[in-house]
Amino acid sequence: MKPLFIALLICFAEYSSAQIITTPPQHSHLRSMAEWEEVQAITIAWTDFPAILKQIVAAARLETQVIIITDDAASTEDYLMSSNTGGAAFTNMDNITLVDGNYDSIWMRDYAGNPVYGNEVDSLIMVDWMYNRPRPNDDASPEIIANELGLALYATTDAPYNLRYTGGNYMSDGFGTAFASELILEENDGDGDFSITYPNHNETEIDNILEDFMGIHTYIKMPTLPFDGIHHIDMHMKLIDEETLLVGEYPEDIADGPQINANIEYVLSNYESKFGTPYKVVRIPMPNSQSGLYPDNGGSYRTYTNAVFVNNTIIFPTYREQYDTIAYRIWGEICPGYTLVGIDCDNQGNNIISQSGAIHCITHTIGVEDPLLISHQPLNDTYDNLNPYIVSAYMNHRDGIGSGRLFWKTSTQTAFTEATMELISNNNWQANIPAQAIGTIIHYYVEGEATTGKIQTRPMPAPDAFWTFKVLGTISSIDEISTSTFSKIYPNPANAITCIEINNLISQNGNIALIDMMGKKVQDIHSGNLKTGINKFFFDAASLEAGVYHLLLQTDSGVDTQQLIVK
Repeated sequence: MKPLFIALLICFAEYSSAQIITTPPQHSHLRSMAEWEEVQAITIAWTDFPAILKQIVAAARLETQVIIITDDAASTEDYLMSSNTGGAAFTNMDNITLVDGNYDSIWMRDYAGNPVYGNEVDSLIMVDWMYNRPRPNDDASPEIIANELGLALYATTDAPYNLRYTGGNYMSDGFGTAFASELILEENDGDGDFSITYPNHNETEIDNILEDFMGIHTYIKMPTLPFDGIHHIDMHMKLIDEETLLVGEYPEDIADGPQINANIEYVLSNYESKFGTPYKVVRIPMPNSQSGLYPDNGGSYRTYTNAVFVNNTIIFPTYREQYDTIAYRIWGEICPGYTLVGIDCDNQGNNIISQSGAIHCITHTIGVEDPLLISHQPLNDTYDNLNPYIVSAYMNHRDGIGSGRLFWKTSTQTAFTEATMELISNNNWQANIPAQAIGTIIHYYVEGEATTGKIQTRPMPAPDAFWTFKVLGTISSIDEISTSTFSKIYPNPANAITCIEINNLISQNGNIALIDMMGKKVQDIHSGNLKTGINKFFFDAASLEAGVYHLLLQTDSGVDTQQLIVK
């Protein structure tokens, strides 16, 4: 028996066929959406690995609408509403739309249409490439989604714009830069594969098609990896924001480790982020099998980068605890405040990773109709304790931005202070954080409000999420008694392994750093939780030059410093 009240729309074949346009969009300032932007829907195909799909639906529908293409709506609903290996039974079908349609595979990322905005923040359209596999039902699915959402669909199917491409090999920063492996060149070299015809384009022609249809003006292509059979970049890297790359890391000289490292060095040496600064690279382990196998000796391509943003939630694959705990920590550090949902992709019966794919590969997202776009380059640690800290943010909305606000504080235990941002020029807004004393840790986020009243924050989960920077330097005095202080440092003088004891009155987060006499940070010793009572940390002083140093302890409740002599 079906529930009486369900938020369910089952759409059958009586679609009014969407107009498929095979020439470039005529909108000015085309902008391909970045994955961390606000989305109105996430799409999946209900086929293999239903337990994994159910867990994705459970997490994603708390954030947005979930559109499921299914050839048996009743069976799909029954699975969701029943207790099974996918987790607890759903009590309702809220935020779930079942759409009748055919498909050939689960790999939604590769064949779905891509959200692109005209005029930067208006005129949402979908751009569909020719799929690089002989799967006609998959290749036709973007029309189903476009019909469901009432979006114009542009297709790169007709010469001279015919382009064969796959979504797992594409990532955009939201401002005209995109990343791919050189698979894109092979897919359009005229030779063909999988018994399908490949267009014959040179690299310049490919670049022009991406610019004409998606507004991509900087197209970064990296050599394919020797042991990645599909050559999709989402299997080893992820754009976290406009300047941060999360990159998989193998042990030295293992599997694709050397080529990945070379590719990243190529990117760093030849390209800059939209802010005109080098990309920041964060590494995350690429796990082996329980028997120790990596892709170069038969192991699956286990990766934590194959993740999907769904507004304030990040869903990523997991494998086993010894690596998963590291992945949770790294994801939490680079995306603080987001809800992190790990889904086992290596479990018996749900071993999707053995098929060279995981969470990102089987999902796609579609942006909202009226995005409130915010871009900000987070402030770095500074030695300036005399001048205000300027916070600048680019904000845009199709109806205009009415106001901007900056929120900041120097303790996680206190409320944010609000400051009004001023429009400087060309959608750039600015406000200042007052100068702070050496040792202060500053947390902040920005908020924009459109003239329509729509509000967006960056980071998106703010105030639970915020950026952080520190005021560095040598501290000459302590004005207040901190709830966390140095208890002992021994031996002192030191020239080898040295023990630092911290006496902590309350459990809180803290940072311990070694500072030289010029006020320069020499080494980070600890960053994270300090439990109540005595905490011990160790570092090796053998590599330090002889002289006088200071150990700097920073917590939400205050700062403390202790002199250390290295002999």
